[in-house]
Amino acid sequence: MARRIVVVGGGIAGAGAALALHKAGFGVEVYEAYEDGAEDIGAFLTLASNGMRALAQVGASEAVARTGFPLTTMRVLDASGAELAHRPLGEAGDPLLRFRCLRRGELNAALQSEVVRRGIPVRHGARLVSYDEGAGGGVTARFADGTSVTCDLLVGADGLRSTVRRGIAPGAEPGYAGQKVFYGYAPAGAAPAGDPGCITMVRGSAAAFGCAVSPGGEAYWFARVGGEPLTADEVAGGTPERWRELLVPLLRADATPAADLVAATGGRIMVTNSTEMPLGTAWRSGRALIVGDAAHAASPATGQGASMALEDAVVLAKSLRDAPDTDRALELYEALRRPRAEHNITASGQASRGGPPPSPGPRAPGPQSGRGAPPPARPGDDALARLLDWDTGIWEGQVPRG
Repeated sequence: MARRIVVVGGGIAGAGAALALHKAGFGVEVYEAYEDGAEDIGAFLTLASNGMRALAQVGASEAVARTGFPLTTMRVLDASGAELAHRPLGEAGDPLLRFRCLRRGELNAALQSEVVRRGIPVRHGARLVSYDEGAGGGVTARFADGTSVTCDLLVGADGLRSTVRRGIAPGAEPGYAGQKVFYGYAPAGAAPAGDPGCITMVRGSAAAFGCAVSPGGEAYWFARVGGEPLTADEVAGGTPERWRELLVPLLRADATPAADLVAATGGRIMVTNSTEMPLGTAWRSGRALIVGDAAHAASPATGQGASMALEDAVVLAKSLRDAPDTDRALELYEALRRPRAEHNITASGQASRGGPPPSPGPRAPGPQSGRGAPPPARPGDDALARLLDWDTGIWEGQVPRG
């Protein structure tokens, strides 16, 4: 069984994996390319109840709950502003399992602080350039500064442009998922009064829009717009003024608060092309494995990216803990994770493109955040809860089935 595990990447997937592997008793080290932490473009995300459940299993939910703000209900509007639904969101009754809205950088920082607090070694400024496997089953990772480290298992949590993935699945790269995604923060007072802890989703005529209001009154909003992707030059040269000019006319066609919120937003507007990994991408080769976005990035339409990465962390640690050897542990991990992760890619991609939902299959918990998204599975689903429960074994007939 693996004794020394190296995690490449210190973001959400990497920090989560380090916390879970450390709790399972493995010697784990984190190698992060950025000097001060994982990359953060300033956008926010929604961490769903299943992600919060995964954090609870590694004792990190309280640290994360000190950031952002909870979401307990979801309201859905159509393009006319009519309310289509207003319902509880996730496991709203449990303060540690409630959905949370928070900046990506806040989640990164909370998880990274937990990694350091628990004494897990972290090396910053370590950019992986290659790795190779030895005859005895070990893996040697080589970094841009000329240093190297040999381990029993290499876990690539290095995101969309994963170096570890290039060694496992050469040529497998994320593709455009059909929408550009804009994020912004409107000042206090710009959003109409509403229920605290409610996220409003708008099924607009030209864009899917969502907004949640912080306790201080700041509106966190996103817009997903179809069409051709932005070029790298367009993204690099874009300005908040340019993004407002693009978005506001699209949103003005609808009788919803969306256009006014974007118009009121100052200099904090960001944009990215939604991306997704091809189905069937290899996740492992020998003693190298990819997790999180490196393995199964999906468009943000189901709001499940961070939560799925945290599920990966718990299931990987439990598989390595319970299986009789590393090879069978990695086989078990992939058997448990691939159907769920790839269904999320499919569901998110079809929601982004406005197509019909996939059927049937294990559904990723999370809000229906766009036209065509499938109804969410309950975040408290018994099979998922058993799978994530730290004290429930997952080997020799103990594997929960959905």
